[in-house]
Amino acid sequence: MEVKKKDIRALTKEQLREFFVKHGDKAFRGNQVYEWLWQKSAYSFEDMTNISLETRQMLEDNFVINHIKVDQMQRSSDGTIKNAVRLHDDLVVESVLIPTASRTTACVSSQVGCSLDCRFCATARLKRMRNLNPDEIYDQVVAIDNESRLYHNRPLSNIVFMGMGEPLMNYNNVLKAIDKITSPEGLGMSPKRIVVSTSGVPKMIKKMADDNVKFKLAVSLHSAIDDIRTSIMPFNSTFPLHDLREALQYWYAATKNRITYEYVVWDGINDKRKDVEALVEFCKFAPSKVNLIEYNPIDDGEFQQATSKAIDMYVSILEANNITVTVRRSRGKDIDAACGQLANKS
Repeated sequence: MEVKKKDIRALTKEQLREFFVKHGDKAFRGNQVYEWLWQKSAYSFEDMTNISLETRQMLEDNFVINHIKVDQMQRSSDGTIKNAVRLHDDLVVESVLIPTASRTTACVSSQVGCSLDCRFCATARLKRMRNLNPDEIYDQVVAIDNESRLYHNRPLSNIVFMGMGEPLMNYNNVLKAIDKITSPEGLGMSPKRIVVSTSGVPKMIKKMADDNVKFKLAVSLHSAIDDIRTSIMPFNSTFPLHDLREALQYWYAATKNRITYEYVVWDGINDKRKDVEALVEFCKFAPSKVNLIEYNPIDDGEFQQATSKAIDMYVSILEANNITVTVRRSRGKDIDAACGQLANKS
């Protein structure tokens, strides 16, 4: 029976060092391999050119590198790029490169499918198959960084966990991936350039505060009225707004970091003055920013973008209450790469 080889990237640097000592080699060889795997993003043992052929063969005999493969890359008319990423077990997720004049942002996935049930999101219609491993999250970022350099002549500047899946339902692996992304032994990116966006899992928001994470937090809110939020995000009945707000208060007390709310305004759902006033009340406990996001239809027509008059009302009332607000236009709609559209259609 064929023995299944272990994914070498599941090993820590110390475990790699121990492996080499156990096999009669020097511990520093583990450092070299670790550098190839993470800093240089080697996809095969053959690439490790400062390691002897004999040692590379030993690695080949004992391990695999379960790297991702960009199955299909689509480029939008606005410069946005969407990758269909095939994993080692043939499952597929999507990630997106979003360029602007001053930055390039990677929107990465954390799960195959999603655990939650937001009715306006295409990803929520996919069954959650499994969580992504830290290396699979890391590889998405490496692929997008390479594309940013190739097509936009600059390295990747920002990362948002707003792709497929709920990051806080894959907390440990997301944190391990961010640790590698921000480590000088990995990609060396600043954690302040990383945003983890959650639909709102109170217990995990508190855990992030306790773990003293350095990245930024965004919350997909969409309504500050419980029954409306539950009608569009049914899991709100399990994690109601009171619990979410209490967790966010805990987060702010621990981190002193401003909270960003992602918020779509839909026609006839949350486009009334009472909706804006509830949002203002919800935001009061801590410095916050509201991103009003253009809605991207997912075919069935149940949800429709609110009128410009409704958006203007949100902006004027939020600004009158000293809450920072931006209106975000969607990118990559022509390739189904915009917010809420990731559903493995490519």
